[in-house]
Amino acid sequence: MAFPTETVYGLGANALATDAVSEIYRLKGRPAWNPLIAHVASVEEARALVAEWPATAQILAERYWPGPLTIVLTRAPDVPAAAAASTGLIAIRIPAHSVALDLIRAAGLPLAAPSANRSESISPTTAEHVLRSLPDVPLILDGGSCTLGIESTIVDLSRPRPRLLRPGALPLRALRDVIGGIDLPPFDLEPGVAAPAPGLSRRHYAPRAKVVMLPSVTAGDVASAAGPVGVLGYHVPEQPVDHLELLPDDPAGYAADLYAALHRLDDAGVATILVEEPPPDEDWIAVRDRLARAAA
Repeated sequence: MAFPTETVYGLGANALATDAVSEIYRLKGRPAWNPLIAHVASVEEARALVAEWPATAQILAERYWPGPLTIVLTRAPDVPAAAAASTGLIAIRIPAHSVALDLIRAAGLPLAAPSANRSESISPTTAEHVLRSLPDVPLILDGGSCTLGIESTIVDLSRPRPRLLRPGALPLRALRDVIGGIDLPPFDLEPGVAAPAPGLSRRHYAPRAKVVMLPSVTAGDVASAAGPVGVLGYHVPEQPVDHLELLPDDPAGYAADLYAALHRLDDAGVATILVEEPPPDEDWIAVRDRLARAAA
């Protein structure tokens, strides 16, 4: 079944059942090397899934759970390898959405729940997005639009020093405020190599239209692009375009409507989406990550 979280809609199944996890991969067309996130309703449930629960995990959980933070640790021996893409690790979070939490508590199980869409396509932030991308999903719980709009931040605590694996809705500065230094390696992985966390493939979150990133969108850019042309950014372009999506000029506001805007441009039938590059500063790292993968 698909259900809402504060980030995006998830496609949920029993994280402890190999057959159920396999069905997620089948429905999404998801490669086997791309792991899932186990969603739980309490810290106690999270601790039951891991071999060791370090002090750093407890500190982050107390500060940011429920919320858009995923913690990666060494999985417990009884957790199926399928849920972790056979990496020996497990990604866990507590979502901050009443429907998601009620569902997890009613099930009495951790729910593996990647975004409820076909692999590599735009993540869903409404129930309608889910239905159009995955019409074979047997049940969709409609909780309205997701408030944060992009996926959770993923931090790896299985190593001596914390490592950011995926920037997301929880700002990097929020992690540094609590745990201090954090490693920032490249976020990309080669296809076929088991990933320590989801969302690390080179192409991801992509619309059907071609996405082109530009420092600014000029009249020449619009004229030379294959049409119909859509523009995504926070400034009105010099030349009229077929479809324009203006987003807020702050990173949280931009992220909240990013996927929905890409869905609207796809629905409008544009062939090319010209994206005005967000600022290069750290506050925009998650938005820039999503756009770069959509344009890959």
